[in-house]
Amino acid sequence: MRKRIILKHGQERRIFAGHPWVYDNEVKEILGTSGPAALEPGETADVESIGRTYLGRALVNPHSKIIARIYSPSKEGIDKGFFKRRFREAVERRNYDFSRESCRLVFAEADFLPGLIIDRFVGWPLDDVDHAVHEHPISFSSVESALGPPRSWLSIQFLTFGMDCRREEIFAALDEAFIWEKPSGIIEKSDVKVRELEGLTRREGLIRGSLPENGIVIFENGLPFVVRIRGGQKTGHFLDQSENRAFAASLMRHGGCALDAFCYTGGFTIHLARAGAAQVTAVDTSTPAINVLRKNACLNAVDHAIIPIQEDVFEVLRTMERTEKRFDMVVLDPPSFAKTHTALDDAVRGYREINQCGLRLLKPGGILVTCSCSHALNEYRFRRIIASAALDAERRLHQIAFRHQPPDHPILVGYDESLYLKAGFYRVL
Repeated sequence: MRKRIILKHGQERRIFAGHPWVYDNEVKEILGTSGPAALEPGETADVESIGRTYLGRALVNPHSKIIARIYSPSKEGIDKGFFKRRFREAVERRNYDFSRESCRLVFAEADFLPGLIIDRFVGWPLDDVDHAVHEHPISFSSVESALGPPRSWLSIQFLTFGMDCRREEIFAALDEAFIWEKPSGIIEKSDVKVRELEGLTRREGLIRGSLPENGIVIFENGLPFVVRIRGGQKTGHFLDQSENRAFAASLMRHGGCALDAFCYTGGFTIHLARAGAAQVTAVDTSTPAINVLRKNACLNAVDHAIIPIQEDVFEVLRTMERTEKRFDMVVLDPPSFAKTHTALDDAVRGYREINQCGLRLLKPGGILVTCSCSHALNEYRFRRIIASAALDAERRLHQIAFRHQPPDHPILVGYDESLYLKAGFYRVL
């Protein structure tokens, strides 16, 4: 008999609404075959209301604040066949051209695989591209003509105990689920702090196949980008901003000047320069990121239009404000300021400061692109921060659009944490 987690009175409402997490303080008792029982990390258990209504089957970890993560509303086992079904369902709900587009293949709880992230990168080794293609800016077709069909690499994160202890079943399922391709390499990118909350150590390294030492070149919205999976942030490239970058580029005034703060490897920077910006100032604290940005600028033949600055972004924004720098567009795409609700107050202050600075740096008619990837900061509060920053900066705004992550990062209704990326587009009046 499987163990049963019985919730306290009223705690089942959030689960009924679609939220997959059970917190330890919501549990009334844990029952085994003959009475009270203790949970073992990584095992499965059934979750029930106090009235014994069945809520779903979950992966559990008694050492985590999130004691159970529901992966199925039915009494479904979890083995290689289960993972194969989930992977195929994830592919089916993504309307992508898998022959040429990189995307997030599995988005954890939103794909009913709690704590498992898989990004798929499609492209060519950077060294091969450098040697074979001399025309700039390069295109997908020119590289394919020179080097043949692209290859793929999988970048995986195991963020929960339940997924980490099933690594071999997951790898076996990957081998069989995607019979239309064999990835050139599978790289683990589990060097993240959230694993420590699960009682896991951080880990990063090549699991199977090979990974080009100097990185790979993928194409996003038709533009080439270098991805250094090993050593890069998260899974190697922020695929979730692909559509927002293209939208920002559509708003860029030809011949105008832009600022890309927290630019990382230049996702927004390159899109704006290729859209006709005469000058894009790109700021980030990371030396490796700025080095990749320079390479991306060369691949796109826009190095003449980009001013890279490797400094503290807050200090650069304050200096620009003091010296009355002005731009036609300011992009603010910082890392998460609030990874937990306890860090929210400090995060709010950080978001308010950068938005005040960003607004003061804009010319009349200029456009602010401001983003938050903090799932702990909901959309309503983020919008209020922007409104408050505009008031303090003495700027009036028209909202052009408010956007989120693309469909390969699905949003599960009832699970608000899956709607984590907020991107506001505003024009200064």
